[in-house]
Amino acid sequence: MPSADHNTAAVRLLTPADATLYREIRLEALEAHPGAYSSVFVRERDMALSWFEERLAASDVFGAFIEQELCGVAGFRRQDGTKTVHKAMLWGMYVRPAARSFGVGRRLVDAVVAHAAQRVEQLQLSVVSDNEPALRLYTRAGFIEYGRDPKALKQDGRYFDEILMKLFLDGSTG
Repeated sequence: MPSADHNTAAVRLLTPADATLYREIRLEALEAHPGAYSSVFVRERDMALSWFEERLAASDVFGAFIEQELCGVAGFRRQDGTKTVHKAMLWGMYVRPAARSFGVGRRLVDAVVAHAAQRVEQLQLSVVSDNEPALRLYTRAGFIEYGRDPKALKQDGRYFDEILMKLFLDGSTG
């Protein structure tokens, strides 16, 4: 990872042309942190590149770049139900270890929040309860905990609780 600071990390929406880079970082995230995501490495590893291209075409996935290297990702997905269209999810957040001290995670969260603020009233996320750095990041960005999902994920016989968090984009607290 090149040396940089958070001011040099460029964040932009990924496009299908970024599928190779996205596939690489997504598989890295799933393999390095199997308990943190609802998907699993062995499933996505076997997906064709076209699957990742389609995902990027159908989703709003932000990428953080330092000197042209993709070092972090975060997704935005709006809910589509008639009564829930005012809400969206921040999903698939991952920052490569070498970029974590440069504020890349905060830049990605800020980009998703700014994107969401133009589209929805609430932004939600779930994070594994033992992921203290992510919990600190989301709390500093203004997210509040509104629930806990015990044994939300199960990987290799181990359960993981998820903390449910939300940010009201109008500045209210609920």
